[in-house]
Amino acid sequence: MENLKIWLKKNGFTAILTVLFIVILINKDAKAWLMRQVASTGFLNSSISEPKETQNNSTKISYAGFMLRNEDGKITDISAFQNKVVFINFWASWCPPCRAEFPSVQKMYDHYKNNPDMVFLTVNLDDNTALGKSYLKEKGFTVPFLTPAGNIPDVLYSGSLPTTVVLDRKGEIRLHHKGLADYSKDSFYKQIDELLQQKL
Repeated sequence: MENLKIWLKKNGFTAILTVLFIVILINKDAKAWLMRQVASTGFLNSSISEPKETQNNSTKISYAGFMLRNEDGKITDISAFQNKVVFINFWASWCPPCRAEFPSVQKMYDHYKNNPDMVFLTVNLDDNTALGKSYLKEKGFTVPFLTPAGNIPDVLYSGSLPTTVVLDRKGEIRLHHKGLADYSKDSFYKQIDELLQQKL
């Protein structure tokens, strides 16, 4: 016991770091907190891209057939949101990067939820949807809880969580970001505002 006390006096800082490292490895919320701190530096920020030049401007991009189910069981086809800016976030409750970015998704939702030209599709991919619902309730998040009601087009989601996609009013992908990002930055809001102001 005496040897342990001596070792702790000499190596106290190392012992604290070791304990913190173990907690971060084991606890999903601790991992999410650490990732959120990294994201808040702006290092992982994503940004809206310029529209791609298409040979035929009259060709509209369609995601018809991508169906989503809300908590009440109502099914909506994403093509119903034509002429709107659509923010899609694919997430799961077990995913630490999803947990890390979710507060910023909630802040963005709060910022734009009353804008009739903005749609939020926060798509839960938990195998057990009760886990996703429980996570939102536990953390006090109020974003829409949606689940896929069929196949997700590969152009939107290819297996990485989290994945965030922003569609402009024409349905063109203007952001496709795999991994953690902070969506609550004024610089990102400015880019979304520019998309909202664009006319067809």
